[in-house]
This record gives sequence, C-alpha cells and structure tokens, in this order.
Amino acid sequence: MDQNTVYQLFVATYHSDPNIHKQAEINIRNIEANNGFLPIVLQILASEELELGARQAAAIYFKNRLNKAWDGQRDSAVPINDDDRNMVKQTILQALVTAPNQVQVQLTSTLNTILTNDFPDKWPNFVSELEKFLTSTDVRLVYVGLLALREVVKVYQWRTSERREPFRQLVKLTFPAVQNIASSLITSDSIEAAEMLKLALKIYHTGIQTELPKCLQDPSSLVPWGTLFLQLIEKKIPNQALPADADERERYPWWKTKKWAYHCLNRLFSKYGNPATMPRSSPEYNSFAKNFSANFAPNILQAYLNQIECWIKKEIWIPSKCLALTSCFFADCVKNKTTWQLLKPHVDTLVAHFIFPQLCFSDEDQELWDEDPVEFVHKKVDPLEDFHSPQTNAMNFLIDLARDRKKHTFMGILNFVNGVLNRYLEAPEDQKNPREKDGALCMIGGLSYQVLQKNSPVANMMEPFFVTHVFPEFKSKYPFLRARACDLTRHFSDLDFANEQNLAALYQYVTDCIRDSELAVRVQACLALQPMIRHESVRNAMAPSLPFIMQELLNLTNEIDIDTLANVMEEFVEVFAEQLTPFAVQLCTQLRDTFLRIMEDLNQNNALNSADDDEFDGDIDELSDKTMAAMGVLKTIGTLILSLESTPEILQQLENALLPVITYTLEKKILDLYDEIFEIIDSCTFSSKRVTPTMWGVFELIYRAFKEDGGIDYMEVMLPPLDNYISYGQDVFVQNGQVQHMMFDIIDTVMKSDRTGEQDRICACKLMESVLLNCRGHVDMSIGHFLNLAFQYIFTGSMKTTEFKVHCIEVVINCLYYNPVITLNLLEENNWTQGFFTLWFNTLSKFSRVHDKKLVIVTISTLLELPMDMIPNSLRMGWSQLLTCIINVFQTLPKAMENRENMEKLYGNFDDDFGAEDYLSGNEEEELLDEDDDVPDEDNEYLEYLASQAQNSHNDFEDFGGEEEDELEEEILFESPLDEIDPYIRFEQVFRNMQQNNTPSYTLLTKDLTAEQQNQIMSILSIAEQHRTAAPAPTA
Repeated sequence: MDQNTVYQLFVATYHSDPNIHKQAEINIRNIEANNGFLPIVLQILASEELELGARQAAAIYFKNRLNKAWDGQRDSAVPINDDDRNMVKQTILQALVTAPNQVQVQLTSTLNTILTNDFPDKWPNFVSELEKFLTSTDVRLVYVGLLALREVVKVYQWRTSERREPFRQLVKLTFPAVQNIASSLITSDSIEAAEMLKLALKIYHTGIQTELPKCLQDPSSLVPWGTLFLQLIEKKIPNQALPADADERERYPWWKTKKWAYHCLNRLFSKYGNPATMPRSSPEYNSFAKNFSANFAPNILQAYLNQIECWIKKEIWIPSKCLALTSCFFADCVKNKTTWQLLKPHVDTLVAHFIFPQLCFSDEDQELWDEDPVEFVHKKVDPLEDFHSPQTNAMNFLIDLARDRKKHTFMGILNFVNGVLNRYLEAPEDQKNPREKDGALCMIGGLSYQVLQKNSPVANMMEPFFVTHVFPEFKSKYPFLRARACDLTRHFSDLDFANEQNLAALYQYVTDCIRDSELAVRVQACLALQPMIRHESVRNAMAPSLPFIMQELLNLTNEIDIDTLANVMEEFVEVFAEQLTPFAVQLCTQLRDTFLRIMEDLNQNNALNSADDDEFDGDIDELSDKTMAAMGVLKTIGTLILSLESTPEILQQLENALLPVITYTLEKKILDLYDEIFEIIDSCTFSSKRVTPTMWGVFELIYRAFKEDGGIDYMEVMLPPLDNYISYGQDVFVQNGQVQHMMFDIIDTVMKSDRTGEQDRICACKLMESVLLNCRGHVDMSIGHFLNLAFQYIFTGSMKTTEFKVHCIEVVINCLYYNPVITLNLLEENNWTQGFFTLWFNTLSKFSRVHDKKLVIVTISTLLELPMDMIPNSLRMGWSQLLTCIINVFQTLPKAMENRENMEKLYGNFDDDFGAEDYLSGNEEEELLDEDDDVPDEDNEYLEYLASQAQNSHNDFEDFGGEEEDELEEEILFESPLDEIDPYIRFEQVFRNMQQNNTPSYTLLTKDLTAEQQNQIMSILSIAEQHRTAAPAPTA
C-alpha cells in the first residue's frame, strides 16, 4: 500500500461520476484497517504538491475516522492499531505546518480528539514537542504551536478542578512563551501578526474561563499580560485601513484581535478581580480581587474611557462587539466602589453620548427592517438573539446605573430622557427627530421597573407621560415608533391607570396595531396585548374580538417562528377558555396546520444542511427558532385541551384533528418535542377520562417510539399517558392481549435495561401498580412476573434511593392486595416471605405519602381476611405484628393527610410565596447601602440563595440502603382507585368480621395487644363509625 494508490482513491471520491465516487469510498473502507493506512493519509495531508481537493477529502475522512474510533469505545468502528496511533501523534503537528487552511481546520479538530483521549497519560511528550514549536524561529511552526496549545487548553476548559492539574502545569510551562510571542507582534501592522496575536489571546481567554491558575495571578505574569491587553486596546487602527463596507469592517482582523483583548480584560475583572461580583463560594480569589480592583482595574477603565471619548468625537470607529464589551465592563465598574469613584464623573456624558446613541433607531435597523423584517423581529424581541448586541449591553449598563447608584444617577437619566422628549414635542414637524425619540422611549422602557417602584418619585407621573409622549406614536407615520409605543406598553404592563378612559384608549390603540401593515408592529402589539389581560375592563372589551385576535396570532405564527407568540396564544386560551370553546376545533386545526408547516420547514432545512456523507452536520442554531416555535404551538394545544375538560364531544374532535401532529412527531422521532407531545396525549386521555379508538391507535405509536433508539430515555414523560391508558382504558386493556403485551414489554425493558436509572424504574413500578389496582381480577398471570422484576432489586442491595426502594416494595404489596393467595404462594415457593415482611415492616416509616399508608392498610386488611389455613407458617409466626403495623400506620395517617391537604391548598398559589422575584426585587437593602460602597451582584446573590435553599431542603443522609432522601413527597396530581376507599371503614369491617367469623385468626392477632394498643384500635373503630355516619364511601 503506497501513498499514490491511497491518494488516487481520495481523488476519485469527488469524481463527477457517482459510480466511481462510490467505489472509491468502498475501497477506502476496505483498507482502512490496514497497518500504516492512517499515517499515509496524514502524509497526503502534509504534501504541499498534491491537489487541494483530494487533500480536503482526505482531511474530512481522517477527522471522521479518528472521531469514531480513537477512543476505542464504539463497537461499530474499525479499531485503530497502536502503531498507527503512535505514528499519527508523532507527525500530526508537522503535518499542520504544511497543511493549507482548509485542511488545517480539519486537522486541528482531529488533534483535539486525540488530546481529549490521550493527554497527558498516553501522550506524555506532547508538551515538550509544543515548547519546541513555540520557541522556534520559523513563524509557521510558532503558529502551529499556538494552534495545538489552544486545542489542549480547550480540552481542559470545562473539566472539574480535580482533573485540571495537568492543565495548570501546562499553563506554567507554556504561557510565558505565548506572552513573549504576542508582545513581539504588537508593533506590527500586518494581517498575519493580527491573526497570530488573536490566537494567543484566545488561548489566554480559554485558559481563564473556569479558574485563574496561581501562576497567572502572580504579578510577574499579570503585569505583562495586562500590559499587552491594554496596548492592544489602545493600538490605533487608521480609518483609511478599514474596509468601506460595514460588515467587512466588523471582520477586519486587527479589530477582531482587539476584541479578544477586551474579552480577556473583562473576564479577569468580572470573574476574578471585582470584589463586588465575587461569589462567597470563591474565597480563594478575595486577595487577588482586592489587588486587581485597586491596582489594575482603574487603568483598564481609563483605557476604555479614552477609547469611548475618541469614539464620541468620531475620531475612531469601534465595532459593535467591542462597544458591547465596553458596556459590560462599565456595568461591572458601577458595582465596585473603587472603579465607581472613577466612573462617576463621566456618567452624564456616558448616558447622553454613549448609551443614548446606541439605543436610537439606526440606519442598520432600518435596513434590516426593510430587507428582512422577520430577522428584525427576532433580533429585537428574542432576548437570546440580542444577548451580545451593543444595544442590549448598553441598556444593561443603564439599568445598573439607575438601580445600583440610584441617588446619583436616576433623576439625571430621567431628566435627560424628558429633555429629548420635550424637544421632540416642541419642535416643528419638519425638525422632529423620530430616531432620538425612539432612543428616549427605549431608555424609559428599560427602566420601567425602577420607574414603577413603590418608592419611585415619578411613578404617579407615568399616566400623563403615556398620554403625552406614547399615545400619539400609535398613529405615527414612522413604523418603528408605532412598534416602540407597543413595546413601551408591554414594559409598563404594571402601570395602573387612574383614568379608565386612558386604559380603554390604550387597548384600542394596541388592537389597531394588530392590523398594522408592518410585521414588527403587529408582533409588538400582540406581545403588548398579553399583559393587558390582567385588567377586567380590557378582558371584557377583548371578548367580542377574541376570534380576530386569535386568528391574527395564528397568522403571525405562520409568518414568523417565534415562541413568544405561542406564549401569548397559550395565555389567551387559558384565560378565555369558555369564550373560545365554540372556536376550539377550528383553533386546534389551525394550530395543527401551523405545527405541520413548521415541521416541514425544519425537514427541508435539515435536508439542505445534510450531505450525502456524514461529514457535515446541520447547523442546529439555524433550526432552534423553528423548534422553539413548534414547542410553543404544542404547549398552546395542551392548554386548549385542558380547558375543554367538561366538553367530551369537542375533545373527541380535537383528538382526531391532532392525530397528524402526534403521528408526525412520534414516527419521525422528533425527540426534542417528546415532552410536549406526551403531555398532549396525557391531556387528551386525562381530560376525557376515557381512551377513544383514536388514542388506542396512538398507543401503538408510543410503543414503537419507546422501542426506537432514544425512546427509552423519555420514560418519565411517557408515564402519565401510559398510566391513563391503564386507568381510563381498562375495559380494552383487560381484554386485549396485544395491548397488555406492549405495556408489559415496556415495564420489563425499563426494569432490566442498563440504559435506565432508578427514576425510570420507579416509573415502571408505578405502571405495575396501576395495572394491579385498576385491573383487579383480570391479570392474575402477571403477578409472578411482577414479583420477579421487583425481587431482582429488593434483596440485592442495589437500590440507591428511598424512593426506588419503597416503590419496589410496593409492587409486592400491590400483588398481595390484588390477590393475597397467589402472591403468598409465590413468595413461599421462592423463600421470600419472611425476608420480605421483615424488610417491609422495618422500612414502614419510609411510606410517608397518604397513598402509601392507605395501600398498607388495605393490603394488611386483605391479609387479615384470609382463613388461617391459607396463611403460611412463616407469616403466621408474626401474625400479631400485622396489627401492630396497621396501628402504627393509622397513627401517622392524619398527619400525612393534613400535609397533603396543605400542599393542595398551596398548589397553584406559588406566586404568593417568597421566591426569586421577592429576593431580587427588595428595595429596602439598597436604601441602606452607602451610595459609594460596593454593590453586591444580584446574579451571584441569587445563585447563592438557590444553593442555600437546595441545601436547606436536602434531607440528611441516612444509612438506609445508601439512599439520600428521607421520605417520599406527596404527588398532588396522582390519582388511584385507593382514593375512593376510606381506610378506617375498610379496617373496621375486616376487624369486626374477624371477631364474629374468624375467631382463631382474631385471637392470634390480638393476644399480645397492650392496653394502649387496645385504646388505639377503639379510636380507629370510633373514627370509622363517624365517617360512615357522615358520608358512606366505597370500601373495597
């Protein structure tokens, strides 16, 4: 096997004749396992004289081959022998030197795969090789050294601290060389120098993502690196060197390099160098933060201010990403007392000449509005789309100023906004600047929370403000101002209007904007309408227009895939359920069609993004908008179904309408939508309390989805609908052997598969319980199998959690309740009886839910009904313990019932409890803060609050099979046939029947009772009598 033969094969892989192309691929697969094959491929990649197309094809093959087989974990991949592995590692860095850029990209990715698996243990000399490249006088070797270093740093970027020691040693050995390389390039103006510098900065930035190694905290490292970053920030780029095209300017190499200098400085300050933003969980950086904020941050701030001063004077151009990073840094400076003192004198200038111009409607905004209105809406409405934009970051800076340094900034900002708005109001029509008004309204919208706070000096002025400055813009000739008026309405949704006529006028203005010719205006109007629902007068006014509003929402959803519109629809469906009932089928049909249209678009995009071979993956980011929009539509459908619970005839029509949605999702295995689709199936069967022929057809789809790759991973979301099929479809379930086979196969697979965890197996236990409780007398043949599934865990000590242990035990208890004679015989045959009852009674305290306790009571009551000759000796010896057990359970039942009732009262009213919003919105503390002191970072405080809440709610670890939980939580929405049974009456019936008709059993049961236990039994019997008198209930 020689290089030319292999090379010709790769030449043939992009031949125009598909037969030659296909045969070449087959030939490559046939020889890829041969010793020496991969080193030959690498030689081809490194050979500069060979054709680029063939080298690219070889590079893609090489990357995919190593991705699949290097870790040695995939059975389907042809193994790579050790000789080839060693030769590849010996030559890959040199191959990168001579590889063209198109090949270098693939090789760099391949290098990452090797390093991820082999460094440091299986590639111990990698660092020494790297050092030779980094200290070479050949610039090509140095560049490859930087490429390779970045890949190994990326390998350790997200690893836990315990696994990062090799990275720390790597940083200590190589970062000084990288800094020297970067410093030597700073004075150059060449594009090549910019690219190499950018790579050095990206290495540093990646290296400090998770932690700041000790060696980088030392002044001997921090000073030269910090100096380098500041030199780059201040490096002048002549305007004449920049491309004329705006997009090309953003991509100009030196500005991209400068961007990474901003990134590095921002990361150092925000994560490690700012005492105000330092979480209490990172005390190891406290000393560094104090030093950095006092001695380094002021210099960085001054450099940023100098750049912005030049930008304001239009002496320099700054790309949008650098403007965004500057705003981020300024926002962090607001919180720190040292940097705040330096920033404070510049606030008025920054508000007027840095923040405000970025928030005004721009030429770029207008161009996007005209050329791609859908993308404009995504950019302005979707917070994730706009997360890194200069506008978003400028607004965040403004909010931090107004919130964290309120006394010094708030009224000044509002006065500035008021001045802009009044100038606009007073100016002649031909001299009005609508873009400035948009910027001013944008500013006040961003500050709506501060403006409407209870201690705000301007809250009571906002109604006349709206009448004067916002209402006129609903009819503006400028579409972006009409959109801004709607946007401001949404931001001030908590504003209570004193004059009901003003609220009515606002509602009419917003409704009119839903009919606007411009997409962005219509979207903003729909989003503004949603929070207005809270006003009763608006709800009343909306009612006659609901069909129109819902139709417009559907039209918009078909015009633009944005999940926030689906959220609006979902709330309308929830609030106006009764009024929408006559249109429910039509609405559901349109939602179905919208969903299928989105999925067809997704399908086409996937096809466009896929190649014949598996070298290329579709860009998931391009598809996420549509996926999120599809999720939103499905959630709206689910809400619609639940709102129609009392109209079974309409529900039947909805099921038929939705069948294509369910079928498409399950047959196409759209795993991202499984949560929502199974919720819809659950809602259909739960709301109608029956399983129609349509939904039985869906059951087969569920089974096939479960058996397909990945389906088993969704057991938790499959559980509710599967349980409904048993609970509400029991008439079909008990008669249809094929349905039983599918259900039992699901249970069996989950209990035995090594892909499932205990939460999944708990789901299987719940399904077994549902079968036994709902199909009494019809599934005798399943008892033995269910017992075997449970006992494969019960006595093996393999159960890690209390929850799984209880549910496994409850499978056996349910079998006893279903048919005690069959179950006891099987327990005896397997010598399980004594061990099981001992385990059950010893863990009784873990049966904490009302359902658990009722199950124990009815099961023991069922056992007590047995004639003595049917009770095995192993159980008869401890017969009296059954009564002790049931007394103990009755003692704890009232408390469990009280706990459940309290949880039911709390359910759905969580907004009234103390939670995240309360934590983040407290104003009292900020009033107590010294205006010039450090301002604690709310994001970090909230994360620490969540952590403390989690810690408080975490139960103490107990030595109970190694599990961490103490007791099971009540499941408020859980329903079972036991709900209809009064445990007191059930026990009383059994107990009195024993007294009268089963004396031997009764005597054996009660012979060891203490006086206290006798009193407890009398109390139980008394309560039973009270219950019977109050409201007779089913007893079995």
